[in-house]
Amino acid sequence: MSGIISYVRVSTAQQGKSGLGLDAQRDAIRRFCDANSLHVEQEFCEVETGKGSDALNRRPQLAAALKAAKKARCSVLVSKLDRLSRDVHFISGLMVHRVPFIVAELGPNVDPFTLHIYAALAQQERRMIADRTRAGLAAAKARGVVLGNAALAAANRDAAAERAEALRSVFAELADMTTRAAAAELDRRGVATPTGAPWSAMAVSRVRERLAGRVGRVSASHSAPLRRGRPRLAPPSISVAIRNGLRELPRGASKPMPQRTENGDNTGKDQQKANDAHPRKPS
Repeated sequence: MSGIISYVRVSTAQQGKSGLGLDAQRDAIRRFCDANSLHVEQEFCEVETGKGSDALNRRPQLAAALKAAKKARCSVLVSKLDRLSRDVHFISGLMVHRVPFIVAELGPNVDPFTLHIYAALAQQERRMIADRTRAGLAAAKARGVVLGNAALAAANRDAAAERAEALRSVFAELADMTTRAAAAELDRRGVATPTGAPWSAMAVSRVRERLAGRVGRVSASHSAPLRRGRPRLAPPSISVAIRNGLRELPRGASKPMPQRTENGDNTGKDQQKANDAHPRKPS
């Protein structure tokens, strides 16, 4: 019997604790091995999402499975292709490692070209799942269903307010700085953010709003609506000056626009032509 490296994965910790998704994958792999005279030399199990371009960096068990398969010169077996990923680019990147993959659901004789096609279908399926989820949430919200966990949201707001209050003295020293300068200064002082990431201008702005008691309200600098539509035209006096070739116009001066008569004649323009043809003599 030929050896093989198996890889099983679920996306969330809750799925990992239940073990139902992992057991189903193991059963599919076991049936495939029995039907094709294979035995699992080593199994790698992971609880991690498959999303993101850096998914391989966040999935050490998959990297270890690739390394073990390359060392044993065997294939990596998964129950379904989406256990690797639903991203075509990610699966193409895995093929660069020159480690063959076998998908139990697809059979043992699937070439890389076919895997690319199925990967594209899996990516489309992920997009459709996301669309259905958003549509379902929107419909529930329209029916009046309260989405999210209100208690958890309140707890998060209280925790954020406490963190901001603990930084009040530090932010008082940085009150005269811009948000970008304050963020750089906080990083220089070694003040940590809740996530451990560097300070950003937006994070500084949010802490300042919490300290000012304006959480959840839009500041005046951001509340002005964006002006859309056609741009405003220049005043008539400026437009006439530009059209007549005038470079300067006295402050407060306004050249009258030509008036049209009832029959549509432009009397102002005709009078201007008459003046140009017979200029007045200076007295």
